[in-house]
This record gives sequence, C-alpha cells and structure tokens, in this order.
Amino acid sequence: MSADSDMGDQSDDAGGRASRAGAKANGSQDRPAQRTVRSSMEVSPDAVLPLLGSSDQNLKELERALDADIHVRGNAITLTGRAADVALAERVIGELIAVVAGGNTLTPDAVRRSVAMLTEGVAESPAEVLSLDILSRRGKTIRPKTVNQKRYVDAIDANTIVFGIGPAGTGKTYLAMAKAVQALQSKNVSRIILTRPAVEAGERLGFLPGTLHEKIDPYLRPLHDALHDMMDPEAIPKLMQAGVIEVAPLAYMRGRTLNDAFIILDEAQNTTAEQMKMFLTRLGFGSKIVVTGDVTQVDLPGGARSGLRAASEILTDIDDIHFAELTSADVVRHRLVSDIVDAYERFETERIDEVKLGNRSQRRAAQARPSRR
Repeated sequence: MSADSDMGDQSDDAGGRASRAGAKANGSQDRPAQRTVRSSMEVSPDAVLPLLGSSDQNLKELERALDADIHVRGNAITLTGRAADVALAERVIGELIAVVAGGNTLTPDAVRRSVAMLTEGVAESPAEVLSLDILSRRGKTIRPKTVNQKRYVDAIDANTIVFGIGPAGTGKTYLAMAKAVQALQSKNVSRIILTRPAVEAGERLGFLPGTLHEKIDPYLRPLHDALHDMMDPEAIPKLMQAGVIEVAPLAYMRGRTLNDAFIILDEAQNTTAEQMKMFLTRLGFGSKIVVTGDVTQVDLPGGARSGLRAASEILTDIDDIHFAELTSADVVRHRLVSDIVDAYERFETERIDEVKLGNRSQRRAAQARPSRR
C-alpha cells in the first residue's frame, strides 16, 4: 500500500474560499484543517474484492461511517475532504487492508466497528482485535468483534477467575465457551463444566413433572446450542457420557471439588450471594472459572440480593480475579438490540431519578408539616 497527499488547484481555491468565508463570519483567520486535501492509496489487486466486499457492501459502510469522499478505480483509492477526515480514512482503510491480508473475512459490521475503534482512540488496533482467532470449525471462525470482547478474552487467558458482566448479546457466554473448547482441544484441561441457576423453578426441580433431563433441559438449552456451534454434534453425547463435558444446574455443584476443568457459570445474576460463594469455592487445582451475567436482569424472588453484584463488590481487589465489563457497544446481534439495551437503561435511570426526587419531596413535606402537640 502506498499513500500520498497533495493540494489540487481547484480544491485549494474552493477550500480557500470556504475558509475565508468562515473567517469573515467568525472573525478568525484561515484554518488549514478546513482546507480540502486529496490522498491516493494503492491496494494489492488481490485485496480489492475482500476489502470492498460483495456488491461493495464494505465500501458503502465506509462511505456512511466516514466524512471523507471515497473514490475507487481499479486498485486505486482516492480520498478527498478535510485533512482530519482524510487522515482518519487512511488509517481505517490501512487497518482493514491488514485484516484482509491476514486472511480474515471483512464484513460491514467489522468496518463500522473499526471506524469506532479508531475514532475513540483505543489502545488496540482494529487489526489486532479482528484477527484474534479462538476457534475454527467447518470454515466458521470464532473471534472477538470489539475491543472489550478482546480484553475479555485476554483476561480469560491471564487469570484463573474471570467475571464477564454485560447486557444480552455481548458474547459473554459464547466467547467463554469458545475458550473452554479451545482449552479442551489443546489439552490444557481434561473437562468442561457448564452450569446455570434454574431460577425460574427456584431450583426445586423435583416438584416439576418429567424426568431429570426433561426438567433441566429448558434452562440449559442455550449452552447446548452453543456447544453444537463449536464441536461435532455427533461427538458431544459421547463426551458427555464420558464426563468430559458436563452441563448441569448450579445446585449440582455443591460439595464437589473441580480439578483440571474449565468451568462456566452462566446467568450468574440469578445466583444468591450464598450460591456464588458455594460455586467459587468449588475451584480445584488446574482449573479455570468464568462467570457471566447481566446485573440489570436479576430474576431472584423476594428481592434477594444478586450474588453477582455481591461478588463485584467483595472480590475486586483479589489477585488473579478479573472483572471484565461489556456494554451495549459490544452487542453483536442485530443492531437494534444495542438500541433496545440503551433505551431500557435510560428508562431505568430516569425512573430511579424520579423515585429519588419523589422521596426528597416527601421528606421536605414531612419536615414542613407542623407537629401536633
């Protein structure tokens, strides 16, 4: 890739006129950043199609996300606009070329997230984030798609216990399970244990009709579905029968010591503080624990305190325990999911503020009311 910047006569004149007009309006001098610049980049012919995407979908996303004008002819890309906009476009396209050069498939979503990363000025480059492969199966590769997801995955590698906290759709459980399967295939652990609290049944599964499998299956089905994405479906029953993979309700963890295992507790916001303590103390030698949950989706009965909330307050200063925070910006489902999460968060914040305001008004009214003698 090569790049050069020049000032065309027409662009210079137009930019100069615009700047002088602005200077008159604002009483300020001509600002170089407002002048129009042009930059040319050459891309390897083999990288053009992967970079632009099918039917130019990636190019269209670039045009939506960037303020610089983008013109492609053959393997030459010309960028025109303000100096700052052209500079950002150069950086974005350079990073996307690096992603493609690494043999990774580029999507409009990856383009949009790359622009966001470079705009926000995060430490990690888009190429670093989008090129970190965790697991591959039948042509499908599982990898982080956002900076926070990469930091979460890195934390799992670096720590014995990791808490992944964030809203639905941020990949908390899916990435943790991918790391578990990776660890099993690399023989870093000898088994995978997946567990969830069956809170909808109050963990009183014995009172429900059906066999044990029929009772617990609805609560554990999402974990089974993720496993089928990552492993040969025909091998999973054999591995479960051999005890290499175990999927069970949280209540079944009590009284055990789990050695040489990758253990995932999903939906941890629906554990009590006592259950969380019980689970974490199951940790044995050579094991790793990942706890995932969304503290805004607590379904515990009777206003019981979430064990995930308690753990985030009690365990933050302990070495080798890490808390990874994911946000609506890390949602990798339909783009509307992120908007829905944000809308609910705003609603809850406003409702809490209204309750606080109402309580203050009631206290003032009570204080102003004359006391009876």
